[in-house]
Amino acid sequence: MHKKIRIGALISGGGTNLQAIIDSCESGKIDGEIVFVGTDNPDASGLERAKNHGINTFTVDYSSIIQSLKKEPEKIAPPKDFDIDDLYAKQSLFSDDADPEKVKFFMVSRAIAEAKLLEEMAPYPFDLLMLAGFMRTLSPYFIDRVNKEADHPRIMNIHPALLPSFPGTDGYSDTFRYGCKVGGCTVHFIDYGEDSGPIIGQKAFQIQPDDTIATIKKKGLELEWELYPECIQLFAQGRLKIVNRSYPTKDGKKIQRRIVDIV
Repeated sequence: MHKKIRIGALISGGGTNLQAIIDSCESGKIDGEIVFVGTDNPDASGLERAKNHGINTFTVDYSSIIQSLKKEPEKIAPPKDFDIDDLYAKQSLFSDDADPEKVKFFMVSRAIAEAKLLEEMAPYPFDLLMLAGFMRTLSPYFIDRVNKEADHPRIMNIHPALLPSFPGTDGYSDTFRYGCKVGGCTVHFIDYGEDSGPIIGQKAFQIQPDDTIATIKKKGLELEWELYPECIQLFAQGRLKIVNRSYPTKDGKKIQRRIVDIV
């Protein structure tokens, strides 16, 4: 039997994927235990799921933090270890022609909230941080303080589409509206982009002519509850390896990709 890993979780809503992970840990499908559940949303009903299983919980109210900074921008004080030039160099969320002031406010306000998040997480050492419907984009400030080794990412996310298609918050609806005949979900590691990190696993379902957004979301969620525990167990077993691989492009050049090998 593998040594149990310690899992932290971040949620924003009902926490159905969180429940799937809790159940899998308790049943032995995952060699792990959840040591905390945090949220950006004080009303996240998933907190009750955690409390029902005796899991430590905390809230960092992102909305209140952002609104407070907007009202009193002169009081904005980023964390002492904040380096905006470093974040600008690493981030890939904004294009070069984006409004500099908006980008700066996003980076600073996000780092302030994330510093509070890291402070709340500090009492609970963890091996893996899973995002289970956490609806806030993580900045390089946060990512670099969790992923301390470049080849050992520790932040995992589940996305409601077959990446790299349909990144963003509404993957199932985007899949349906595009007229796709197949939908699905993806588990991946987090990087500096939007749903662009190395893919760990995927599951797919057929979209039938009589399907609706509601029915494909139902199909997708049922697959998510299977896929996420499977991928976390691979992490717990030490079977996920990040490798750099070279691929030819159409023009004969080569590009480098960081991918996940399952060993």
